[in-house]
Amino acid sequence: MTTVPHGPLPARAPGAAGPPAPVGREELLARLESVLHARGRALLTGPAGVGKTEVALAAAARAEARGETVLWLAALPADRAIPGAAAAALVASVATTVTRPGPRAEPAPAVEDGPAGIPATAAPGGPGTLPSGVFASGVFDDLPGPQRTAVAMLCREAPIQQGGWDPIALRLGIARILRTLTSRGPVLLVVDGAEFLDHDSTDLLRFALHLAPPSLRVIAVETPEPYGDTHGTDAPEPGGGAPGHPGRAGAGHTAHLWVPSEADLLLVPPLQADEIAALLIHHRLPSRMAGRIHRASGGNPRLALAVGRSLADARTPVHHAEALTLSGRARDLARQLLGAAPPPVRATLLLAALALRPSATLVRRAGRPNAEADLAAAERAGLVSLAEDGSLAFTAGLLPSTLVHDACWAERSAGHAALAEVVDDPVEAVRHRALASDRPDEELAAEVTAATEVARRRGNNALAAELALLAAESTPGRDGARRIARLVDAAEEAARAARADLAMRAATDLLARDASPTDRVRARLAVLDTAGQGLTDLDDMYVHAMEDSEGATALRAAVQLRLAVKYVLADGDPERSRTAAMESAALAASVGDVRTAAQALTVQARMERALGTADSEPVLARARELELTERPLGIRNAAQILTIRHALFDDRLTDARDELNALLPLVQRRGSVEDAIELFRTLAEIESRIGACAAALAHAGQSLALTLEAGLSPGPAWYALALAETAGGSLGRAASYARRSVQASEEEGDRVFLSRSRYALGRVQLVNGDVAAALETLRRVQTDERAQSTVDPSMLRWHEELAEALLAHDAVEDALALLAEVRPVARRLGRSTVLLGCDRAQALCLAAEGRTDEAAELLTGTASRFAEAGLPLEQGRALMALARVERKRRRRSAAQTALHAAATIFERAGAVPWLALATEAPAGELPGTATGGDEAPTALASLTEAELRLARLVGQGASNQEAAAKLFLSVKTVEARLTRIYQKLDVRSRSQLATALRP
Repeated sequence: MTTVPHGPLPARAPGAAGPPAPVGREELLARLESVLHARGRALLTGPAGVGKTEVALAAAARAEARGETVLWLAALPADRAIPGAAAAALVASVATTVTRPGPRAEPAPAVEDGPAGIPATAAPGGPGTLPSGVFASGVFDDLPGPQRTAVAMLCREAPIQQGGWDPIALRLGIARILRTLTSRGPVLLVVDGAEFLDHDSTDLLRFALHLAPPSLRVIAVETPEPYGDTHGTDAPEPGGGAPGHPGRAGAGHTAHLWVPSEADLLLVPPLQADEIAALLIHHRLPSRMAGRIHRASGGNPRLALAVGRSLADARTPVHHAEALTLSGRARDLARQLLGAAPPPVRATLLLAALALRPSATLVRRAGRPNAEADLAAAERAGLVSLAEDGSLAFTAGLLPSTLVHDACWAERSAGHAALAEVVDDPVEAVRHRALASDRPDEELAAEVTAATEVARRRGNNALAAELALLAAESTPGRDGARRIARLVDAAEEAARAARADLAMRAATDLLARDASPTDRVRARLAVLDTAGQGLTDLDDMYVHAMEDSEGATALRAAVQLRLAVKYVLADGDPERSRTAAMESAALAASVGDVRTAAQALTVQARMERALGTADSEPVLARARELELTERPLGIRNAAQILTIRHALFDDRLTDARDELNALLPLVQRRGSVEDAIELFRTLAEIESRIGACAAALAHAGQSLALTLEAGLSPGPAWYALALAETAGGSLGRAASYARRSVQASEEEGDRVFLSRSRYALGRVQLVNGDVAAALETLRRVQTDERAQSTVDPSMLRWHEELAEALLAHDAVEDALALLAEVRPVARRLGRSTVLLGCDRAQALCLAAEGRTDEAAELLTGTASRFAEAGLPLEQGRALMALARVERKRRRRSAAQTALHAAATIFERAGAVPWLALATEAPAGELPGTATGGDEAPTALASLTEAELRLARLVGQGASNQEAAAKLFLSVKTVEARLTRIYQKLDVRSRSQLATALRP
């Protein structure tokens, strides 16, 4: 048992906000603190590993930050058999938490002996004293004699005599100790592992808490015991044994610290998939598998971290197309969760794990007559969730996987055979019969193949993929050609279902056989098509596919098409990608493969756009013509979706959104998961730019949910969410999503989305005023884009953001040079809105040079042209810049008018973070500056933003070296800039500077 107070928390001044909440627990922690404030008692409950203790730790840390006393009592399973163990630990915790201030009080005079002839009180250190121990602190000196004696016996600081301790005195003593402690200030008591409390301690604490004042707040943390008392205690029920006898164990946990009406029960839920990703990042684990880890763990943080660490510890990186590494600590944790279940419950759960659509009725019919009771117990244990119709789902994918993994073949076969007899769907019956057999059977394989067709017609691509692989594996080895043909079908079926693991299984089986080059290429292409961003580690697949496609023109065209995608995503080489796409298109056209030719021309058009050539639109038009001849299988990488993205780049946003909305019903009805992800992500990008902020957030969220559910890398979806949050959500969340996207893209080696996510991050940093970080991030984008030979500035609009960051860093010449570099390209390509963004940055450069009249005129026109282009957020941003310039011109009314107009635009669009920025006190105008008419002078308004940031740092006490490190400047630059600040503000020292900045 942990008997020390909650001590490892960092010291904070009273009133401090305390540490942040655990990942995904902000709302729960707020509810917990609200309950404690209102009622003083809360019970945190939930399955093992869900994070109850972490929430309690966070609440304790916040209480300590407020200056409250925190007592932490952690019970262990062995404590249940030791009467009074928890109560003794609480007394020890109080003694080590509080020391009586000032000189030690005189002990009370000795009174009559206690019940067993023991002196109830005595002077410490004198004849007949109690041993020191917990009493050495002086905390308990005010206890009356019998109470001191009872507490001393409880803590084994006095011998326990024949009659044991006085139960009434002990109750009153514990209650008095807590009341005395709360008289010194608020107290938070956390009882972790409340299910392990012995009965005597539970009884003592319940009595003490009943008498405690409201300033004592209590959090109990408890894991339910769904299977009853599994600890083998045979002790009497509460009240059935004599107190003070250590030989008698306490009863099972049949009593609680309070009656249910005295406390609120807070269930700690599993984390969502996106929260699991944040948890992995927080623990410095790879996040690219977040969706699959969430499915395996069911959102249980302990399980998720175990799976994440298993992946991190793997000798070679686990690819999306490979099965997760679920051995080691992850599998052991699942066994611990399942091990508490009695054998009958485990047998019932095994049948449920084998079923495709498990339900209580199905399991009962399959031979488990007590299925409902068994499953109800499993639900209380947090292993399954039951719906009202009796259907069930395991809370974590690792649980059924472990049940099946640990069952012997005979158990699995018998289970599938029983289920085959009772399921009401012939497709499922065939599946179970195939899984119940360990012998290849052509007749059975043919039935499974037919069932695959049925599943495909139903639109159940995932089941069709599983059945196709099962049909191949059921085919006798002597019929090698048929088995290979079915393995090819299985790989391609898995690709349609985005089941990378099944595609890899089928391809691995096929490549180990004497398959033809054509079949080998088709299997490898299926694996490549399910790889998502993760193309970096599949180089061997491309090499062998090229070798096997020698002499097969159609196959070579298909391989070249995949290489064209790899060259841009993984290698960041658009020129090489364009060359491969052109070769693919020519080969496909030579054999009449219209679909491949259209896809290849689409990739070529994308590269032509990136490289800034004039051929992009004509090539894309040819691809669209071919798609009209033969419809593509999906929208991803199709000419139709690229046309929409070109409209997005050109800010023809209404057209782009209308086309996508027309596609949406078709994709939702018949498209693949990856098609839907692409569509929602593109919609989010369009709506973020057009100012439909709520819709952008919704569609970005849908893209992420589908991505994580499919087990694909979440980098692109996080990028879309970063844009949507920047437009209409929270700048903090936007930065978080952008950082996640950067990490996932780096893990995957995706050069395209690495640049995009860094751009999103740099933009947020700039808007937040973290200019040094923004400058570093955006310069990395510049380096990446130039390394990839990207010319067209409309595809990623980092130029205007970097120019503004350079300007804010007092690098006006660098900003002007960058704008001079990008403007001719934008004019040549006709990128009018790129030029508008440059105009906004150019105007700020003019203002920095003192040409404020020209700057105001340019910004006024820029804002109007942004409005004409249908870009309200950009219009509002230009108006905010105009307000800054008007302040430099000392025209406060004009500045307020511009800010009000910007706020109106942002409010109409639902652009929450921009509205907040527009209603804050603008940079250069601090509290205490002149507030007169248009001509009211303000010295602070003469400072540039970079000078103002330095002035604030120095005014707060930073040295030149500290300011240089903070702002990523040299000390000489800081000294020169500080000299200019002193001159502008007419101050001569740091103290005068601090006074000038003071409100």
